[in-house]
Amino acid sequence: MVLVSSLGCGGGETPPPETPPPPPAATPAPVATPAPAETPAPIDPAEKKKQEERAKLAAEMASMEEAAKKEAARFDDALKAQVKTLMEAKYIDAKAALTAAMASPHRMPGNAARDQFRHPVETMVFFGLKPTMTVIEFGGGGGWYTELLAPVFAKKGKLMVTTSDWNGPEDVRSTLYGRRFKRFLDKSPDLTGKIEPIVIKDMNAPDLGHEGQVDLVLAIREMHGWVNNKRLEKNLAAVHKALKKGGVFGVVAHRAKPDAAPEESSKNGYLPEAWVIKQVEAAGFKLAGKSEVNANPKDTKDYADGVWALPPSLEGGDKDRDKFVAIGESDRMTLKFTKL
Repeated sequence: MVLVSSLGCGGGETPPPETPPPPPAATPAPVATPAPAETPAPIDPAEKKKQEERAKLAAEMASMEEAAKKEAARFDDALKAQVKTLMEAKYIDAKAALTAAMASPHRMPGNAARDQFRHPVETMVFFGLKPTMTVIEFGGGGGWYTELLAPVFAKKGKLMVTTSDWNGPEDVRSTLYGRRFKRFLDKSPDLTGKIEPIVIKDMNAPDLGHEGQVDLVLAIREMHGWVNNKRLEKNLAAVHKALKKGGVFGVVAHRAKPDAAPEESSKNGYLPEAWVIKQVEAAGFKLAGKSEVNANPKDTKDYADGVWALPPSLEGGDKDRDKFVAIGESDRMTLKFTKL
């Protein structure tokens, strides 16, 4: 008998397989450390102010365009016919033409309310306005005087109006003023088609052209701006160059107190009368007359918002509104000069 050991290979119970070792534990992913927040660069106060001014100007430009569209839409067929009649009529003199224009519905809404303070007929008669003249309105603004003057010269005279460049940069305020005047010209070709705009692209080097050919230059509520922008001498020289010998320079300006410092009072819109006369005469003119037609003794000239506290600006809004409305528009000097 052959004995086979139960511990040998090939016989007996198969031993269980060995248990595999557990897999190694997964290594946790590293947690990203957030980068420290960057400290924002400080805002330059000057740049911030520029940004605010650009935003304000853009808003004003949009508002102007909207108002211009509304005003242009007012010129329906009936109003166009009335304008045509106004422009084609024959007037015996400037007073008759201005009186007819003042009563015409072509005027921008609200403009007629200013007549009681601005006395356009009396002012223009004082300056010697005639329908046959060649006239420059230095600074048309929103067209308050232009819409009255246009019918005067429709037949025999010539009206030119200075304006800033309406194609200038969008972020320059003078472009807004130029574009506003362009919209005024465009709304009624029958009214403004004969007006010659004088576009001054460089306000620091004004050139009115028409050297020695102009009978009358008007500067209505403009001169304080000339002082503020340091353009008084240059503008007076341009006026003198354009006028004929003996031609008239008509000035209406907000009148400061006699002892006011012009460089300071001009910031509030006012200039002392004696100082204005001195500056204009030094530029080659002679004072030919004064009128108190636009005087207003109720104007105390001491408002925080300057002349713009008064109508029509009413810069302070509802604050003291009734007080300023009761005062009316500013006290104004009305001066007639002739070119030597």
